[in-house]
Amino acid sequence: MDEFKAVPLGFTSADVVDLPRTRPLLRDFPTPIVTLSESAVAHNLATMADWCAEAGVAVAPHGKTTMSRELWQRQLDAGAWGITVATPWQASVALGWGIPRVLLANALVQPAALRALAPDADRLTVWADSPRSVEIMTEALTDADPAAPLAVLVELGGAGGRTGARGVEAALAVAAAVAGSPVLRLAGVAGYEGALAHDATPESLDRVQRYLEELLALHDAIEAAGLYPPGGPVILTAGGSAYFDQVADVLAPRRTTGGGARDVEVLLRSGAYITHDDGFYRSITPLRRVGGGRREFHAAIHGWATVVSRPEPGLVLVDAGKRDLPYDEGLPIPQAIRRFGEPVAVPLEGAAVSALNDQHAFVRVRDGTAVEVGDVIRFGLSHPCTTFDKWRALAVVDDALADEPRVIGMLETTFG
Repeated sequence: MDEFKAVPLGFTSADVVDLPRTRPLLRDFPTPIVTLSESAVAHNLATMADWCAEAGVAVAPHGKTTMSRELWQRQLDAGAWGITVATPWQASVALGWGIPRVLLANALVQPAALRALAPDADRLTVWADSPRSVEIMTEALTDADPAAPLAVLVELGGAGGRTGARGVEAALAVAAAVAGSPVLRLAGVAGYEGALAHDATPESLDRVQRYLEELLALHDAIEAAGLYPPGGPVILTAGGSAYFDQVADVLAPRRTTGGGARDVEVLLRSGAYITHDDGFYRSITPLRRVGGGRREFHAAIHGWATVVSRPEPGLVLVDAGKRDLPYDEGLPIPQAIRRFGEPVAVPLEGAAVSALNDQHAFVRVRDGTAVEVGDVIRFGLSHPCTTFDKWRALAVVDDALADEPRVIGMLETTFG
């Protein structure tokens, strides 16, 4: 198993398969290592399922966060509507794994990819934000014999944001183009409010609110124009992991399943909730901003690194860097230290990471802090999406915050 950097040197495939039975101590595993805490994952799955049920929405979690077949299945088992992906390749992985409903939250305008995915068009939904994208899809699929008309959501954007038609009028033109295509089906509206804000200030929350209200106005305008197929189901979708409470407040009242003139499903696409983090999402999640206590998500990902150098006062070098730990949404956060030869980690106060090299982190500590070569530091991480893609397998522990975490399995990921 030398291809997995998370397993001890000399481990065999049989040793990995046997982890749920042997449950070795995490301190016997090599560093650098990133762990996934089973107790936190189970808590987060149940917490999100309960929240969605109470809010009257469904979730199609963004699978790019983990690219893990096992975690995707656990999300589906917890009630997820389907899985969201971002690229044609990710869509092919999801369809190949038998995911029953796949939402490609992007424009699909590569003719070769359209033809390749056409046999699974009955399980796939894509986005469009321009008549040109509709034209490309129509041309590519006309001779591809798709399994069904490809479901398309009209994407609404916002000024200064990412993709998406700018304004209801422009989006209506896209909707009309989709409705007029013989190989496409107009299936609803979509957007991503997270591209318009990056914090929880009143100004950011107001901007998100106004955008979501415009997204709802687009849906109403499409309905009023008679562009939706008669009686066909409709999807309204928005919602990353930062503002899903506002998405539910604005869109959930329009959800109708099994009783109205047509079924309208409201989908969140939050993905990071399954592992949460100790950085960006911890600071902005609605469950911390407007809730608390048992309703909060728990951080399930942690980094562990060994002190390899203590070259000068106040500076500690550990053996984990950019190749191992995320840094795009904040540097790793030193949380605890396990002294050399001791079994239990204790809090590490007043330490901070100031920089990362490829395989080293610079940890600044207070004068007099007892940190020595051979000690192991546990780090909280910020942004799960760029944590998972650094690891082909993560060590699953029973509880990362336990006195003596034990490894109970390996979680494989699939990144191209």
